[in-house]
Amino acid sequence: MYVLVSPCILNPACRARGITTEEDKQWFSRALERCRKFGIEVVALPCPESIYLGTDRSPGSYLDRLATPAFEALLDDLAEQVRKIVHERGEPLCIVGVDSSPACGVTATYYSSEKQPGRGAFLARFSDIRAFDVKTFARHRIYLAGPLFTEAELAYNLVLYDLLTRHLFDVYLPQEVGDNSSCRDREEHRAIFDRHVRALREADIVVAVCDGADADSGTAWEMGYAYALGKPVIVLRTDFRMAGRHECVNLMLEESAVVVLKKEDLPVALDSPLA
Repeated sequence: MYVLVSPCILNPACRARGITTEEDKQWFSRALERCRKFGIEVVALPCPESIYLGTDRSPGSYLDRLATPAFEALLDDLAEQVRKIVHERGEPLCIVGVDSSPACGVTATYYSSEKQPGRGAFLARFSDIRAFDVKTFARHRIYLAGPLFTEAELAYNLVLYDLLTRHLFDVYLPQEVGDNSSCRDREEHRAIFDRHVRALREADIVVAVCDGADADSGTAWEMGYAYALGKPVIVLRTDFRMAGRHECVNLMLEESAVVVLKKEDLPVALDSPLA
């Protein structure tokens, strides 16, 4: 299993001067972390802009400096090289690009002075291969929130853990802390709380199981904390009962999350590269 990645993810110096932020570097690092975690080989794409304009270049749009017959010919040659790699190795898991790039944007590109939707000029040549922006691909750390007090709840959480792990997500499972006693002392209380809060802060996404007449109180707290941190929350609600005329779950929880009704829908909601 391998991915084709924009070379600037491996070497940010490939990008135009002054556009790479520390946050960008963190996303690049986390995308590569996902590959290491799941044994995904990283194969770098060639960088058309660096080849054509050099590595020490100022930022610019496609129309500014790349809309030339010479650059189009270069893209054709580089695309042929990539097609040879795919022919020899088989289809990649996906392409990981960098939005805004005139060449390697995935969902947005600077074709002109205004950013517009669509792939960059190079990635547009691979419309048959699924592509993700690096930030989307990098979001792979999941905090799995849900009730964990009965055998059925514990077993179902493990089913979800296995499903998400198969889709290349690194899942934090609170029940693994070993919290199975109603007779904890205060130090144990604090240690469990601190560990879960730290995991929530480190997570990219929270998946919350919200079955039952009302959401588990701990799960609701974890959802609210994640929402306050600006993290995406996905609610799994398999219970057919409605919380209100228009709500699957409590209004405040539903409005702060994306709700899916089957566990099989989680990979798509999470932008799994295997979905």
